Amino acid sequence: HEQVESLYPRPGWVELDPEVLWSQFVGVVKEAVQAAGLHMRQIAGLGISTQRATFITWHKRTGKPFHNFISWQDLRSIELVNSWNKSLLLKVVHVIFTVLHFLTGNDRYLAPSFLTFSTQQTSMKLSWVFKNIHEAEEAAKKNNCCFGTVDTWLLYRLTKGSVYATDYSNASATGVFEPFMKCWNPTLCNLLSIPMSIYPPVKDTSFNFGSADSEIFGVPIPIMAVVADQQSAMFGECCFHPGDVKLTMGTGCFWNVNTGEHLFASRRGLYPLIGWKIGEEVVYITEGCMSDIGTAIKWAQDINLFINVDETEKMARSIVDSQGVCFVPGFQVSVNDPYLCASFMGLKPSTTRNHLVRAILESVAFRNKQLYDIIVKKVRIPLQTIRADGGVSNNSFVMQMTSDLINKKIEKPANADMSSLGAAFLAGLASGFWTDKEQLKKLRRIEAVFEPQKDLEEYKPAMDTWLQAMKRSLHG
Repeated sequence: HEQVESLYPRPGWVELDPEVLWSQFVGVVKEAVQAAGLHMRQIAGLGISTQRATFITWHKRTGKPFHNFISWQDLRSIELVNSWNKSLLLKVVHVIFTVLHFLTGNDRYLAPSFLTFSTQQTSMKLSWVFKNIHEAEEAAKKNNCCFGTVDTWLLYRLTKGSVYATDYSNASATGVFEPFMKCWNPTLCNLLSIPMSIYPPVKDTSFNFGSADSEIFGVPIPIMAVVADQQSAMFGECCFHPGDVKLTMGTGCFWNVNTGEHLFASRRGLYPLIGWKIGEEVVYITEGCMSDIGTAIKWAQDINLFINVDETEKMARSIVDSQGVCFVPGFQVSVNDPYLCASFMGLKPSTTRNHLVRAILESVAFRNKQLYDIIVKKVRIPLQTIRADGGVSNNSFVMQMTSDLINKKIEKPANADMSSLGAAFLAGLASGFWTDKEQLKKLRRIEAVFEPQKDLEEYKPAMDTWLQAMKRSLHG
């Protein structure tokens, strides 16, 4: 895993350079093999875990991209999103599908009945591409335009253009894929004037995609798994059973629940995804997410609230409470309210850096509690184990407080980077290195278990103050 530097060509635009991404990917693979003291000839298979919903389009014949990667964080489609969400056509769609759901009781009609667009979805940005990039539009008319998320582009480059595919986990995270029918969504594409000819075939997650061209690593290496990062982390945590929960706290925060063969339709705050498909087995998951956890902590470090992230836990524990100081997250500009931004409330002359740091960490735990409550309410499956990963899971103040607030124990693995482990597990299964998931469970290493220690009542005053601050910032 290596961060590719984001480009910001215009305000609100977030892009990645496809050539930089490609060369960093090749570099990371070579470094990993070298660091393990291995030779490329000894590699049985490659598993690729990538960021989701960041995409590119390119010319089928020449392989030349029509634009840089457009990141999931990109806001260029904000005007399209707003006009669609206010449109009469969308209201008509809502009515039709509400009636269909009422008459049939079929859950697949529930999601379109309150479909709203957001800038994080691929659909609106794709619509923007075909409205604004003439070459892409022309190529699509001649069936010469390819669409791909990061995984598809890497597969295409690794095989020098001979493999063009994605997997179910990545496809389902674009918002243009119908998880019920397991196909690209023709209704949505018609609605947004996106040509259906641009999409790659969708393959199993743990699957032999073909081999990397021998020129790249010196030998041909079979590509045995392609998986989206959150689903991969879930697999790495061995959340194989319905009700297993994975909590990733990295740049953003993701709660994922394994819902087995049941696909829960979108509810406000939660959305359905395909976790993975291996042969006949399709595992669905429900996800709730909040952005900006890691961003807030990095910002606090950049302005010297602390030197090293490891100090934050000690700083937060050095005081009994935040003295009424609240941190309202929101570093990403809200689509609905461009004036909504991150802020501190309740500052006093006696406020110290420790209070500010504690307020930031508390806000993470409070938002975890909010998402957990939504999941308990909406997902009709008893929740089993909760396993945490991601950089912020190393902070035991956040972990302990989250455990107290949700009144559940949380396991933390020895290795916090689970998405690369998940990709390795999936590749190992496809290449026969492991024969079943039971073998994978035996490889799990738990570093710590956080059990509830304080009563929820003890947090109530602080959480009430924080909720007030959130309300005030929304309506200020």
